[in-house]
Amino acid sequence: MKNSSSTTSFLSKVLIGAISVFLADFLLSGVQISSLLSGIVLVVVIILINFTIKPILVLFTLPISLLTFGLFLLVINAVVVLLAAELTPGFTVDGFWWAMAFALILSLINSILGVSLD
Repeated sequence: MKNSSSTTSFLSKVLIGAISVFLADFLLSGVQISSLLSGIVLVVVIILINFTIKPILVLFTLPISLLTFGLFLLVINAVVVLLAAELTPGFTVDGFWWAMAFALILSLINSILGVSLD
């Protein structure tokens, strides 16, 4: 029974994440998502990166994060978006600052909707 609940939780996280991604795409001109499938794949890729690579990045940059009172985590989130752009066909970001803006807006929307892509 627990497996069914976790599957439902993952699917709801992907669907709400897709809404967040498309809303952020609508708000930012430097980010392009070519199709619905690309947006859903993007959400799955971001979830996988947040689960696997992001904890390692946070661990290695812990001293910088402590010195900046956690603000360096914004840079890590932008790096996650740039990596997701490299791995996801149909998703492009025009540069680092657009990736940072996308990550910020995505975080804000997900906070409002009550979901985390971690």
